[in-house]
Amino acid sequence: MKARLIAVGERAPSWVAEGFAEYQKRLSHWLPLELIEVEPGLRGKGRDAMRATSDEGARVLAALPKNTCVVALDGRGKPYDSEQLSRRLEHWRQQGRDLAFLIGGPEGHAPEVIHRADETWSLGPLTLPHMLVRLVLAEQVYRAAALLANHPYHRG
Repeated sequence: MKARLIAVGERAPSWVAEGFAEYQKRLSHWLPLELIEVEPGLRGKGRDAMRATSDEGARVLAALPKNTCVVALDGRGKPYDSEQLSRRLEHWRQQGRDLAFLIGGPEGHAPEVIHRADETWSLGPLTLPHMLVRLVLAEQVYRAAALLANHPYHRG
């Protein structure tokens, strides 16, 4: 099984890129994780934010491979603690499909993206910068994979 993180936004700050790369490397033998960055929609004075979100959604959906289990990160999604996420990761593995995690733009996901998702996952009630969500997601997926492998990383 392979995983993809399809994220709206380009050019992560170096500290995010470096942290993400570290967890990507650690995950490589348990769950290869590829980052696919999607161009954000145009925003600003006189621009329609709904149109920008819709454009982003179309690009996110176009980046999804066929027959992929899709998990959209969304504040209204299901929250998991680390042990629950490890059980969820095992469930996703048993489906025999690749996995895609989706991070939307500033206004969240387009309705079409949420409709396409097999499930939604919330990192909790905090509002986090979307670039930071990339890093948190990579760390939490690594933690879940480490739990499944009985690796001592998780000492919860």
